[in-house]
Amino acid sequence: SMTAQPVSSESKSQPEPKKEINGGITLESIYERISVCRNCVLANTRTNTVPGEGVEHPYVMVIGEGPGEDEDKSGRPFVGKAGQLLDKMLAAIALNRTTNCYIANIVKCRPPMNRTPMPDEAYACAGYLQAQIHLLKPKFILAMGRTAVQNLLKTNTGINSLRGQWLEFQFGNEKIPLMATYHPSALLRDERLKAPAWQDLKKFREKLLAEKPDYAEIFYTQK
Repeated sequence: SMTAQPVSSESKSQPEPKKEINGGITLESIYERISVCRNCVLANTRTNTVPGEGVEHPYVMVIGEGPGEDEDKSGRPFVGKAGQLLDKMLAAIALNRTTNCYIANIVKCRPPMNRTPMPDEAYACAGYLQAQIHLLKPKFILAMGRTAVQNLLKTNTGINSLRGQWLEFQFGNEKIPLMATYHPSALLRDERLKAPAWQDLKKFREKLLAEKPDYAEIFYTQK
């Protein structure tokens, strides 16, 4: 007969599986693995993991350095002062995390005192970011600050030389166009960086419009 089998008590505690993509990997399954991750020492001092946030088919993936104090408390990326500035920067070019972006960081746990993530910490966390990029398939990447762009491009070149130009993130056989600009926390520390950062964002927007002239429509209609 076709009667449903009773649900065993064990399987009840498992979250409902979301639509299975790519052999069962979902954003939820990545989040779950991050939430119990102990791949590096940052696990010892975190309050919450901060996996990322945004839409499932983002036009743009925004990648920062790591969670700060507000993010560690809330489990959400870019919600403190720098995050509020990031939201304004993105809104200025018709992007946000509820319509056309996904926001993540190089490391998913807060480094103590907001120090820069160590290379081994970034390396230990890289698989999660790779899985997110694989699943989300963003058309473009906006790297916020030195740590993000250096880890993504495996380079030691400084942010001043890398920012504001079109680079490529090599992903398997694919290349995703990438631009780097200053991290919003750098803009909060040094007002003089705001003008060059705005130049970068305008250049970024130009390419978005050239590739997909209607990319901003969802931003304006669903705000």
